[in-house]
Amino acid sequence: MKLEKTTRSGWPGTVRMLAALAFLGGCPRPAAAAGDRWVAIWEAAPQLVEPANLPPAPGLTGSTLRQVIHVSLGGSRLRLSFSNRFGDGPLALDAVDLARFAGGSAIVPGSVRPVTFSGAPAITIAAGACVWSDPVDFELAPLGDLAVSIRFGAAPASVTGHPGSRCTSYLVAGDAVAAADLPAAAPTAHWYILDAAEAAAGPSAAAVVALGDSITDGRGSITDGNGRWPDYLARRLQAGVATRDVAVLNAGIGGNCVLRGGLGPTALARLEHDVLALAGARWLIVFEGINDIGTGPAAGPEAAGNGRKLIAGYEQIIDRARARGLRVYGATITPFGGFTHYDTPDREAERQAVNRWIRTSGRFDGVVDFDAVARDPQDPARLRAEADSGDHLHLGDRGYRMLADAVDLGLFATGK
Repeated sequence: MKLEKTTRSGWPGTVRMLAALAFLGGCPRPAAAAGDRWVAIWEAAPQLVEPANLPPAPGLTGSTLRQVIHVSLGGSRLRLSFSNRFGDGPLALDAVDLARFAGGSAIVPGSVRPVTFSGAPAITIAAGACVWSDPVDFELAPLGDLAVSIRFGAAPASVTGHPGSRCTSYLVAGDAVAAADLPAAAPTAHWYILDAAEAAAGPSAAAVVALGDSITDGRGSITDGNGRWPDYLARRLQAGVATRDVAVLNAGIGGNCVLRGGLGPTALARLEHDVLALAGARWLIVFEGINDIGTGPAAGPEAAGNGRKLIAGYEQIIDRARARGLRVYGATITPFGGFTHYDTPDREAERQAVNRWIRTSGRFDGVVDFDAVARDPQDPARLRAEADSGDHLHLGDRGYRMLADAVDLGLFATGK
């Protein structure tokens, strides 16, 4: 199901083509300094922002946007990725600053550090392109919050971003990148342009990537609460001596599909950028397919055929990830009984068949059985009441904690 309030009506044909055909390869990084080993510590999978989720007034052009990111690992040297992949024109970043987050739209005075690009304080990103910043010396603790403030020059009408941020950003006209607070800013629960962060890390640091849809993106969790299941998993990993060097990267997009339609590029189309190109990625959890089933055929032989196509999509993901040295874990699809738009007997049979394949095929390097944790023991086609956000598809904060608690941390031991 779609993650955010969206509409496709009125999209120009060229914009629809950009959304469908944009090449989602990795963003080229600057050469690393001697001794630096970079590991991704945060990501927000980019997509074309639909009209209902565009920046509020005053818009990006000539304005300052302050965004907050909650990282899994920390570090003392950071760099950021900015994306104009779905833009229909150039995007001017006139200034970018990092600072410690102080709550709301405020930053800690004296913590501001300027961000540069090949030594310059500003850069223009061409349509369809992305760019990494220079490294910034900045102390950031694991599970810490970082405020990133961007002052824009000209910005295209088509915006690259991540609508399902579950985190409040702040937009204000004019130059306010270094302002201690933005009391007059317009709040918006979306991220724009910023799509990844990396830290210089030690040899044991590595990352697990969660590839998924709105359930991974955290639909149903509390805004600004960092209550997505990957957030809870990151906290569990940090609490363990043997796993505290493992970053958790959230590659969820609401309404996303492995193969068909949906929001954002399909999982197969975005696999390179959102998973394989991430620095330090060692493990992949594939938790996607509920939208392929729920928006596919409702009944008859076509429904079962849809399940077979979904499995073939998983096979491609497994093969491509393994070819790049990642271990791939399959997560079973959680129930959607009672969710009117998806719930039919044949779709439930399809979900069960796909889950049997995930559990028994042996194609994955391991299985994370989210279905077993989230389903109602008395009615396995439905979510447990305590896990359900109320719509019978997405989980709430308690449900997301249950998912994270079901992940065997031994899957991320050295050598796994």
